[in-house]
Amino acid sequence: MPVAPLIDIAVHLPARGALIGLDLGTKTIGVAASDPDRRLATGVTTIARKSFTPDAQRLLVLAAERHAAGFVLGLPVNMDGTEGPRAQATRAFARNLAKLTPLPIGFWDERLSTAAVERDLIAADMSRAKRAKVIDHHAAAFILQGALDRLARLALDKTA
Repeated sequence: MPVAPLIDIAVHLPARGALIGLDLGTKTIGVAASDPDRRLATGVTTIARKSFTPDAQRLLVLAAERHAAGFVLGLPVNMDGTEGPRAQATRAFARNLAKLTPLPIGFWDERLSTAAVERDLIAADMSRAKRAKVIDHHAAAFILQGALDRLARLALDKTA
């Protein structure tokens, strides 16, 4: 299956089925999932990174439990639109994950996602310690929700 920008994998997605959103960090992976109708993203868990194989196996188990139709990975693009080492690492992770699953993998620009989530958690008066425990899967949900909203607009454009 393809590893490409979200818009390019949209044609490979079935009409229904959950998507798994990922916020790949160097120490953790934030995981979110959508409902089968792809309307709402919800944070699921944060995985402490070990190495590729156990991390990927955990993600594949989570995807199977939710009958996922695909993955959405946050792509950490620089503010000027260029891609640095973190984006390259994300692309490499996606290529390796694609070897283990038939599910399509799409990239979604994650610029400022963590900062936006951090602001929301601070506004909710969450302590720094509590924020540290949940920020990654909240960021994954933020990334996935943006992707879901874009997929919904694509579907509307096709019917118009």
